[in-house]
This record gives sequence, structure tokens and C-alpha cells, in this order.
Amino acid sequence: MIPEKWKQLFSLLYRGRRIARRYLITNGFDGALTMLGLMTGFYVSGTTELGVAINASLGAAIALFVSGFSSAYLSETAERRQELLELEQALLVDLEESHYGTASRYLPLLIASVNGFSPLLFSLLILSPLLLAYHGVAWFYSPFLVAIAVALFCIFLLGVYLGKISRSFWLWAGLRTVLIAVSMVVLILLFEFRR
Repeated sequence: MIPEKWKQLFSLLYRGRRIARRYLITNGFDGALTMLGLMTGFYVSGTTELGVAINASLGAAIALFVSGFSSAYLSETAERRQELLELEQALLVDLEESHYGTASRYLPLLIASVNGFSPLLFSLLILSPLLLAYHGVAWFYSPFLVAIAVALFCIFLLGVYLGKISRSFWLWAGLRTVLIAVSMVVLILLFEFRR
């Protein structure tokens, strides 16, 4: 049996799921687009050094993680602190040790974790064809092309998830996000063509 105070804390944290979901989609999309941009850039530049591409991509993935985690933690901590202070002033009581006060401290950590790990996990998933090729797995196509396909699929799934949330047609929602990604690839190709 779960103690009542834990139930209340979980209930308060559960209310933050929508914020966490937005961060999951926003930063997951950022991570997938960043990796798609890197894979496209490596492919069109004719890079064959998998080690260099992997290291550069891992650097970007770690930067996205640190940026996502720290920015969300700092901003959400400030927001939750302000809400708690306003509620304390309205009620004229100290809520620091209350369930609400505890949730105000844990919610930023939860949201920051989602915001940091979503781009990292998407990045690692997209980077996996390069990692496998580096360790001897042979692909029929260039591992960069396989990574681009994985990135487009991840972006499509994020669109489908958005469609589910907004209760719109899943295929159109997925294709809309892929269209954004393809537009970015075209811009990269145009930039590369003009060099």
C-alpha cells in the first residue's frame, strides 16, 4: 500500500506530464534534426572517416543533452519557485515542506531529465548505423544514408505522436514533420551546391 503523502506527491508530479511531453517532442525534434543535418553534411561532403563523424556527432549529442538538461532545470526551477512563493503569499503559510513544495523541487528535475535525454536518445539512435559500421557491420548503402533514413523515420514518429496528441490524422501529422526535415536537407544541399 502506497502512503498517502507519496500518492499526493505522484499526483502533483503527474500534472507536470504535459510540460514534460512538450519538452520530449521539442527537444527530441531538435536532436533528430541536428543529427539529420550532420549526417547530410557528412554524406554530401564525401566523408569516409567514420571515427571523425562519430566523434563530431557524439559531441553534438552531448552538447544537446547538457543544454537541454541545464536550461530546462534552471528555467523550471525559477518558474516553480515563483509559483510556490505566490501561493505562500496568497495563503500566508510556508509551503516549503508541503507536498506542493516537494513537487516544486522534483518537477524541474523530471522535466530537465526529459528535456536532456530526449535529444540524446534520438541522436544515439540516429548515430547507430555509423557505430555499427565502425564495428564492422556492412551496409548495402552508405551508413550515412542509413542514418539519414533512421532520422527521417524518427522525425516521422514524432509527427505521428503529435497527431495522436492533437487527435489529427496520424499520417498527415507524420508527413508534415518529415516535410520540415526534407526542407532542411534541401537547404543543406543547396548550400553545399553553391560552395
